[in-house]
Amino acid sequence: MSSVDSQQRVLSGMRPTGKLHLGHYHGVLKNWIKLQHEFECFFFVADWHALTTHYEDPAIIQNSVWDMVVDWLAAGVNPGSATLFVQSQVPEHAELHLLLSMFTPIGWLERVPTYKDQQLKLKDKDLSTYGFLGYPLLQSADILLYRAGKVPVGADQVAHVEITREVARRFNFIFGREPGFEESAEAAIKKMGKKAAKLYSTLRKRYTEAGDGEALATAQALLREQQNITLNDKERLMGYLEGGGKVILPEPQALLTPESKMPGLDGQKMSKSYGNTISLREEPSDVEKKIRTMRTDPARVRRNDPGTPEKCPVWQLHEVYSEDDVKEWVQTGCRSAGIGCLECKGPVIDAIQAELLPIQERAKQYEANPDLVKSIIQEGSEKAREAARTTMEDVRHVMGLSYR
Repeated sequence: MSSVDSQQRVLSGMRPTGKLHLGHYHGVLKNWIKLQHEFECFFFVADWHALTTHYEDPAIIQNSVWDMVVDWLAAGVNPGSATLFVQSQVPEHAELHLLLSMFTPIGWLERVPTYKDQQLKLKDKDLSTYGFLGYPLLQSADILLYRAGKVPVGADQVAHVEITREVARRFNFIFGREPGFEESAEAAIKKMGKKAAKLYSTLRKRYTEAGDGEALATAQALLREQQNITLNDKERLMGYLEGGGKVILPEPQALLTPESKMPGLDGQKMSKSYGNTISLREEPSDVEKKIRTMRTDPARVRRNDPGTPEKCPVWQLHEVYSEDDVKEWVQTGCRSAGIGCLECKGPVIDAIQAELLPIQERAKQYEANPDLVKSIIQEGSEKAREAARTTMEDVRHVMGLSYR
């Protein structure tokens, strides 16, 4: 694996802390299902990450791992199109995390926005631990271990990808400066051929002297297309472009996911911590009960009181599930009191039940065959470990640890 094909590799994970709900489906899983047909995808159960906040009660992690994998499979994540594995079954994650911690400044970890945010949100937990402080670096190790070029994240998680880029850049700068690096890089440029070599040198000069980002991207694309030089030379020239050393750990790019518009039953973001979820395996009768008992526009005290859909959490669900003609019916009927709140909720109940039905049918098949689920994870973990070993061989070599 080299930096030139890392852009086709995607890595993403999920913490096993309870049953998955519609927020997970619309916010993460639907995107995974799309990505698995476009890239080489590694999707993992982040059980070590779950320990950073649930170390006092690890039973919830153990109980949630297999439920979560069943939900993935039932939702449409395909083990034939993506590699599914459990983080703790690939010990190289811990090794790379340890090695990265040797040169990562503590200040980098303390400035990650979610560090202080989560401490405020989880005041009931003791988070004054290294595990919690260092979890962004464990995330970096997760990504860099597979040399993933793309990481699907929401806007609030971009900072985690940025610190990974900084860690990779620092690693390459410290450990990628092989003896005679500049001479080797210049020799590799000559192997590209006169025309390509001239273009590369021009683009590199534009980037290093003027910070031209477009020139950098063009030069990187030029290297990926080169057939005249070895993979080692490509990695060397990738690093030389930015004035660093050989690229051993490629810098990933944040792949911004479409913003999830899945509201909870109270109008807030759907989240277990808010107690406003509908799980992927919710019984149809419970789905109906939860929707029918949702609060609505406070102005509609009586059946004949007009309301404003935008003030009602049910309207947010219509925006996710309903076609334009149904939404127009809701707007007109609510504002004129032509329909009651229970009538308004009917199409939402039907749509959610219809969405969950095929997921629940597939889930029952996997629930009835736990050995199949475990074999999928075992095979995926073995495949993930093969990729991880390749990276760690290179990491150990440049860090002077390949003598064993």
